[in-house]
Amino acid sequence: MTTRKELIEGVGARYRGAALNERTKILDEFVAISGYHRKHAIRVLRAEAEQARSRAAPRTGNAV
Repeated sequence: MTTRKELIEGVGARYRGAALNERTKILDEFVAISGYHRKHAIRVLRAEAEQARSRAAPRTGNAV
């Protein structure tokens, strides 16, 4: 059996590129294999797409 990280990478790529009805099927399979709760599985599979977004740099100094 593959490690969870490898499983997430493989299934996550399929999940992010799939249409909505196909995502449901992929998610069902992933939950059955991994044992994750459904909502956690959604967050895990979407993780790479969310990490790609950049955040604004924190503001420094005192604004007067």
